[in-house]
Amino acid sequence: MKSNYLLSNKFKPLGWFLFIIGLIGGIILYAIDYDGEIMVTKVFSIYSDPFIGDAGFFKVIENGIADELVYVCLIIGGLLVGFTKEKVEDEYIYKLRTESLVWAIIFNYILLLFTIVFVYDMTFFNVLIFNVFTPLLFFVFRFNFIKLKSGNHEE
Repeated sequence: MKSNYLLSNKFKPLGWFLFIIGLIGGIILYAIDYDGEIMVTKVFSIYSDPFIGDAGFFKVIENGIADELVYVCLIIGGLLVGFTKEKVEDEYIYKLRTESLVWAIIFNYILLLFTIVFVYDMTFFNVLIFNVFTPLLFFVFRFNFIKLKSGNHEE
């Protein structure tokens, strides 16, 4: 099956490494109630919030970058895992990839609708932050779970 949007299979190990590092890092940051004090360094900011310091556009500010590094690992790793070719890239894998992507988006929005109705205040804000990553997480987990469950397609 010819899929122009998929990367070469050689990126999959790097993707799994970054994805797992991102997941573990995210769980750790969430568990320690990360407050932005880890890995503080000067960074370029397109817009600086007036509540944190001087407001303005295109400034160099000091910021803890641990959460940004975790998010970048999670997103890049998830994209590499989800959108690299399998060793056997046939119609079954194409169908499985498509169904998993559709399932992930539908499931994600059902979950988001549920939280819109039943979750409030800062907890809802936390759900929105997680919602940035959940479609990719749901897709990667479902695609690989069904692929592993079918057992007849090696990676």
